[in-house]
Amino acid sequence: MKMLIAIVQDKDANRLSNQFIDHDIRATRLSTTGGFLKSGNTTYMIGLEDDRVAEVLDLIKTASHTRQQFMTPPVNLDAQLDNTSSYPVEVQVGGATVFVLPVEQFHQF
Repeated sequence: MKMLIAIVQDKDANRLSNQFIDHDIRATRLSTTGGFLKSGNTTYMIGLEDDRVAEVLDLIKTASHTRQQFMTPPVNLDAQLDNTSSYPVEVQVGGATVFVLPVEQFHQF
């Protein structure tokens, strides 16, 4: 048995939830916040049998897309540095981060 912890961008969360429902995959959905852009994420905790891990990873990969987004870097108080560092920069966001962990026991009450 495995525990998958999948962190996806909120924009992809509903699509992924629908995929889980269609494929009879039970997942716990948590609202989380990313540290880099401080934007909304959704974290799924999924307990499943070893033989379904590849299937779920494919669903996550298909539903989670990377995209470009502009962000404004933090304000730099050092007047000596170049002032161009305060302009928005384009960064890649989205996709998914997935952890696959072994589960020794699973109980449902």
